[in-house]
Amino acid sequence: MPEGHVIHRLAAELDHAFSGRTVSVSSPQGRFAEASALLDGTVFGTAEAFGKHLFLDFSPATVPAVPGGPAEQEELALRTGPFVHIHLGLIGKLRWVRPEAVQGAGTLRLRIATEEHALELRGPQACALVGPEEVAALVTALGPDPLRDDADPERGWRRVHRSERTIASLLMDQRVAAGVGNIYRAEVLYRQRIHPDTPGSALSRRAWNRIWADFVELMPQGVRHGRIDTVRPEDSPEATGREPRVDRHGGEVYVYRRHGQPCLVCGREVSVRLFEGRNLYWCGRCQRRR
Repeated sequence: MPEGHVIHRLAAELDHAFSGRTVSVSSPQGRFAEASALLDGTVFGTAEAFGKHLFLDFSPATVPAVPGGPAEQEELALRTGPFVHIHLGLIGKLRWVRPEAVQGAGTLRLRIATEEHALELRGPQACALVGPEEVAALVTALGPDPLRDDADPERGWRRVHRSERTIASLLMDQRVAAGVGNIYRAEVLYRQRIHPDTPGSALSRRAWNRIWADFVELMPQGVRHGRIDTVRPEDSPEATGREPRVDRHGGEVYVYRRHGQPCLVCGREVSVRLFEGRNLYWCGRCQRRR
């Protein structure tokens, strides 16, 4: 499932390609045909990401968001819409293609295009036409997003320190930190030397602050570079002389998908186990139980 940095990057790309332009909207597959017909030939307003949720705003006159506080969410709710709500889920794909003839219409849920650009959506978990009240409800249900200026980490902390669930479980809860997924979870816990089985109630506020600060540092880099890099300069291939990582996900990481390989810091074999339907990675020496 794409993590939050991917969705924020897509939102910026959508704004660059379509904002203020009249767009062609279609659903070759037919499952979004009625909504597409309403949007076809209208002016695209803006795209906005909250965690792993993407909202495409087709308001006739989009109200500009003011970063820095809850007012940003309130102004989003004041927009008249309609909005397209997209959640890619595990298999959904949003891809830029050439704006020529459509291929693979049988799986193409949504297509937005101008003469210069075309974006295609296939296999999403959610693709729905919604109004401002539905947008507000979806956003309110989410936790703070480290990629947003209006994020309040206190909201995540309240859920963490009252819970007996493990921090590994809590960090995948979108009500704790919206947009965080399996890679950022594994890497930030490693970087902070926190064992994934640590109960939330046993985590100190200082440790939570470090976790949050790491998300705020690392995730914008993912937006800028289109890949997840978490390895500190002193552990990089250039500094240590090791071979760069080769993986379809790209990026230099400490533990994610490195099970059976030596830890980049201590040399112990990286561990993995299935946890709540996802692979959980950690180093048993660098992330000792406390």
